[in-house]
Amino acid sequence: MSYADEVMRARRLSLLLALYFAAGYTLPRAALRAQVELTGYVMSLDLAATEIAWLIEQGLVEPLELDAVRLTARGEDIALGRGQNPGVRRPSPGEVKS
Repeated sequence: MSYADEVMRARRLSLLLALYFAAGYTLPRAALRAQVELTGYVMSLDLAATEIAWLIEQGLVEPLELDAVRLTARGEDIALGRGQNPGVRRPSPGEVKS
């Protein structure tokens, strides 16, 4: 796996975790992008839209009105390491503390 693939998988985990820790597991897309950028993954608007679309396609998040997204039960499982998706990095033991 290439370095770019590893970064992509880690960035997707950061997106899921940002939603996991958000009130109601929901954030507007702009706020979600800002939260992920706080973890060091700088994303253009196009990249953020692409990653969110991929997460929606995988059933890990669902689109809502007013340009927001919400974590699904499957997305929560992936974010917490209870499930796996080849396109999302699995969290390390102890990495996620709720």
